[in-house]
Amino acid sequence: MSATPTSATEDLVRRLRGTVLPAVATPCDSRGVVDFGALRGYAERIAAEPIGGVAVWAHTGRGLHLTEADRLQVLRIWREAVPGPIVAGAGVPRSTRAVNLREAWSATVAMAVQAADLGADAVMVYPLAQFASRPAGQSEAVRLHERVADESGLPVLGFFLHGEAGGYPYPPDLIRRLLALPSAAGVKLATLDRAMACQDAIRAAQPSGKLAVSGEDRMFGPSLMWGADSALVGIAAARVSLTSAVLDAWRSGDHAGFLRASGRLDRFAEVTFREPIEGYVQRMLWAAVWEGLIPQDAAHDPYGPQLPVREREAVVACLEELAKEND
Repeated sequence: MSATPTSATEDLVRRLRGTVLPAVATPCDSRGVVDFGALRGYAERIAAEPIGGVAVWAHTGRGLHLTEADRLQVLRIWREAVPGPIVAGAGVPRSTRAVNLREAWSATVAMAVQAADLGADAVMVYPLAQFASRPAGQSEAVRLHERVADESGLPVLGFFLHGEAGGYPYPPDLIRRLLALPSAAGVKLATLDRAMACQDAIRAAQPSGKLAVSGEDRMFGPSLMWGADSALVGIAAARVSLTSAVLDAWRSGDHAGFLRASGRLDRFAEVTFREPIEGYVQRMLWAAVWEGLIPQDAAHDPYGPQLPVREREAVVACLEELAKEND
């Protein structure tokens, strides 16, 4: 007999607390075609890292940009490679001509159901920015999460995504209401550089006992000090060990080690999560090449801005400097 949503949620919280979930990238060639061979190798290498699971179809993986066929195959490959939990993003694919809120709602639910059918363990619900300006927007957002959970049968994560990536600020009351849902496992916070919003969101989440998931690549160490207890971050798409070192040191009480690890991660974040922010996916792909996770010809982000050569040089220089310090 399958677990009820409540028991599945409790189990997911237990399994993910204290762990890193990379928001994995999607290798593409220079034409923008997904390289599934490179993806299989990448998935196998990430699965061998110290991870609690992975997040697919997230912003880093360009989940809303992929064609439906590619999106489904991406999840199949990750499901084969990763024994741990898979969290799948669910939102409105760019190929969907959703012209009103009802259509956007339906597209989000459909994507969640597809994720469940392919073996995902949870769904992270992309925010519908239309809710922000509606008088009943908070109630509608809660109902969307309920509907996603009901239709997919999976636990859900809320997703406080900064506006530059298409989201909007979740007020603390909305976070409290979302996490009161039996099917809600937690909320991912990706406020980019808004320290007060991140702090307020974590404070709102803590009394629920659910997960306060850091997606704060530029404030990762501070977000843990504020109370985040797990991570789902794009920076781990290429540097899992660099990320997990920070989380592990903090949770073990190794404060000196935490300062060292956090400083190293911050230096890498400074050269990857910078303006233009949407360029971070390409920068992470460059880092993945340097790490030996994907081949050079599969390190193209067809959906982000074109970046100058000096940006890649800065990423590589940072990685080489960090590697020398470890020698």
